[in-house]
Amino acid sequence: MPFTEVLNRRVFYAHRAPVPAKGPAVVFIHGAGGSHQPWLYQVRTLSRCTTYAPDLPGHGRSEGPGRESIAAYGDWLVAFLDAVGLKQGVLVGHSMGGAIAQDVALRYPQWVAGLGLVATGARLRVAPAILESIRRDFNAAVRLITDFAFGPEAPEEMKRLGRRQMAQTPPDVLYGDFVACDNFDALGRLGGIGAPAAVVCGTQDRLTPVKFSAYLHDHLPDARLHLVEGAGHMVMVERPQAVAQALEELVARI
Repeated sequence: MPFTEVLNRRVFYAHRAPVPAKGPAVVFIHGAGGSHQPWLYQVRTLSRCTTYAPDLPGHGRSEGPGRESIAAYGDWLVAFLDAVGLKQGVLVGHSMGGAIAQDVALRYPQWVAGLGLVATGARLRVAPAILESIRRDFNAAVRLITDFAFGPEAPEEMKRLGRRQMAQTPPDVLYGDFVACDNFDALGRLGGIGAPAAVVCGTQDRLTPVKFSAYLHDHLPDARLHLVEGAGHMVMVERPQAVAQALEELVARI
């Protein structure tokens, strides 16, 4: 798993390059307070696709400050694509990562061959209580967020690992991520995204419920909706094979 330099900062990313590779590269973008780790199953198993999953700045093992707007993360992602030598890719984003993917598709469409929008929406409002709790009691905020993030069938060990991973994110970075989500709004602009999309959502998602994905499906020009029965917000961890299959179908369409 290599490092690269983006905007003069060291960036870590997971990477797989099968031989021979087929089709466009797939770039996985994690959610607020996350890292590349929830995407490892898809990075390793997407057949014949070159895959990348960076830690966003200030997250995981990547240096630099986090950002407080989706557009700033979108600019950073384009710089990352350039740093690893990609001119176009399928952008697959979870939650905040899905907002980043939409932003890049709207402002830098030439970089986007397709979109995987996983447990996300065209608007991602954040309850004021969550923002306040991050400032007031970071550990309690992490517990609250991760309790809502997993579906009822997720094992306790999976939830515990999720809490531990989010708790490693600096509080100011997590706060900035949720501010970025709260201010994101692509409602009314989705018609400007021409790339084919796979929209994936767990039926038990309490953070970005099914209606968010249904809106994306109904307003994107070329989208297919994949509902994953019983999964929560962390659908790519809870049901990794189902998410990988939806992405395989997307890549096959491109």
